[in-house]
Amino acid sequence: MTEPLKQQNDSLLAIQDWEQDQALTAGFSTRYGGVSRPPFADFNQGLHVNDREADVISNRDRLAASTDIPLKRWVIGEQVHGTEVAVVQEKDAGKGAFRLDSSIEGCDGLITNTPGLLLAAFFADCVPLYFYAPHAGWVGIAHAGWKGSVNGMAASMVKALQTQGVSADEIRAVIGPCISRKHYEVDQRVVDNIEGKYMNKVTDPLQDGKFLMNLRELNRLILLDAGVKETSIHVTGHCTYEQEDVFFSHRRDCGKTGRMLGFIGFTDGKGDV
Repeated sequence: MTEPLKQQNDSLLAIQDWEQDQALTAGFSTRYGGVSRPPFADFNQGLHVNDREADVISNRDRLAASTDIPLKRWVIGEQVHGTEVAVVQEKDAGKGAFRLDSSIEGCDGLITNTPGLLLAAFFADCVPLYFYAPHAGWVGIAHAGWKGSVNGMAASMVKALQTQGVSADEIRAVIGPCISRKHYEVDQRVVDNIEGKYMNKVTDPLQDGKFLMNLRELNRLILLDAGVKETSIHVTGHCTYEQEDVFFSHRRDCGKTGRMLGFIGFTDGKGDV
């Protein structure tokens, strides 16, 4: 399978196929290119990890220059490990961009058809889910940790787009850099939350009641069941845990680490219409 996120520079991976399609920016930051100090060194994008606020804003400004959408027009959700999706409009420009407490409350998913807004979310092992409906003119991004994944964040995003008149079979999806199966050990408490039909496809039992869990595959299967065509779902090969020279990892770094930013937005127009 072709890797959907290509290295654009040391600081950024981009979904280049989508960007070439029309006036769209979509990608995922790395840990390099910023000013943050250890343990957040050096391109941390998260204000919620006790990094210096001024350093984070500086890092975001640097990334904004690569997205063609200024920081004042970024939109960020609160990220509560739920499955709520917010429809982002012009009035939401700047929410969460400069202050943590201004984020859109209670949501882990964002969708919009408004050009010039950048939908953004933070990651350091959790799953970034990207959505693009070129003809209808909608984009979206979602944050899915294990709770969001097992509770169907991916399906919630598809449903939210359908509510806006988007057909599921038009939706293109990318599952971005996250912790891979061989590094994601979970216990029975987590596995008990997985829907039965997915269990054997996304878990491998270990000893002592532990399992390896494939978050990527779980989200792919949920997208398929939600009506997204198999040929329209692309899955990254990047592992945030394994690639220490590229990514922050909450699990590898024992919780003391920075965050990458996943983002998507129409830069100066929406879709084909």
